Amino acid sequence: MSDLDRERERQRRAFAARAGWGDAAHRTLAGDASARRYERLTRGDTTVVLMDEPPPGHSVSPFVRIARLLRGMGYSAPEIFDSDEALGFALLEDLGDDTFSALLSGPDASFLERTLYEAAIDVLIDLHRRPAPPDLPGYDPAWLMSDAALFLETATGDAVEPAMAAEFETAWHRALEEATQGAAVLCLRDFHAGNLMWLPARGDGGRDRSGVGRVGLLDFQDARAGPAAYDLVSLLQDARRDLGDGVEAAMVARYLNASPDLDEAAFRAAYAILGAQRAVRIIGVFHRLAKRDSKPAYLAHLPRLWRHLDTNFVHPSLAPVRAWFERWCPKRTGGRAP
Repeated sequence: MSDLDRERERQRRAFAARAGWGDAAHRTLAGDASARRYERLTRGDTTVVLMDEPPPGHSVSPFVRIARLLRGMGYSAPEIFDSDEALGFALLEDLGDDTFSALLSGPDASFLERTLYEAAIDVLIDLHRRPAPPDLPGYDPAWLMSDAALFLETATGDAVEPAMAAEFETAWHRALEEATQGAAVLCLRDFHAGNLMWLPARGDGGRDRSGVGRVGLLDFQDARAGPAAYDLVSLLQDARRDLGDGVEAAMVARYLNASPDLDEAAFRAAYAILGAQRAVRIIGVFHRLAKRDSKPAYLAHLPRLWRHLDTNFVHPSLAPVRAWFERWCPKRTGGRAP
């Protein structure tokens, strides 16, 4: 352990003590692709989660703010018991271990999948009936373009030619403009099986968690105001798991049937465009994790992401983007662009 790591450990322990958990046992929980660290603190039969988001360059403030916003709207985001936003710590309600991903890896997966995904879709239906908070940053085309451009920097395998980069931006421009038309909703951004929890219908103290409250929400600190299709495609074109046959189409239909005022053609176009943009971004992220952070395990998901990309390329709004890939990435082996 480096001196920096030891100092951070000392700060974590001091924060836990100030929050009244100085005598708790600490256990590190599985991390994700970010710099965040989570520990479960246990005292007797009571647990909480300590989130560590080390500054500079990171902050717990967005998580704390969005968690309180979601809870105020009746959703099951973790309660914030304490926080030190200057040092980057927050003490959270422990929602348990029953993520959708974990449950769908177990023996009851075939029986649970429709139930879980219908519940998640119902959260989005309910959330999208409310206006987005006015002070959130937006999913404008320029921001989406910069996100997609990570693909050029990390996944092409060669130096990026100026013509290649210019044509990439031109190909995406009209599609991203199309996808961001219409009213904005609150997009949680990483709304997928790994960040959704299945909670008991009755929580601690008899708290009612029926309906949309049964779905616990995590990892929403990057929330933005944007197109309704964004979180839907994040859920249904998951980078880390394949859905059962017909589940994606059934869940899109469930959402549309509950949204009669929605322009279905425009929604389906946005779904394909944002699905492609998200796949391209995550391909870039996973290549960067492998190259920069020595985390090659994420590369195993690349073939799935390329399949999502090819599925979305069928939509005519993505014809220029598809043409760019046919010119600059004509062959893919094992999910990697040459």
